[in-house]
Amino acid sequence: MATGRIVIDVDRCKGCELCLEACPQDVINLGDYFNAKGYRPAVLVDPKHECTGCALCAVVCPDGCITVYRDVPAPRATQVREVALA
Repeated sequence: MATGRIVIDVDRCKGCELCLEACPQDVINLGDYFNAKGYRPAVLVDPKHECTGCALCAVVCPDGCITVYRDVPAPRATQVREVALA
């Protein structure tokens, strides 16, 4: 399964809750504090690392406050076969 994480710019977030509704993994909540503008910003709450990096939250964010990072799996090691030359 794909994994990822998001970073939310809490100083720019106005707590519109659109990202909360868009998140299929339900790992975004409103913070229990206020930012400098007086809004409760969205925060990532993902202790089990369930975020897939799907970017739906970033797409719906009207202020572009969310940056998405996807984990890229390491490439598989290629198998080396010995071939006898005749």
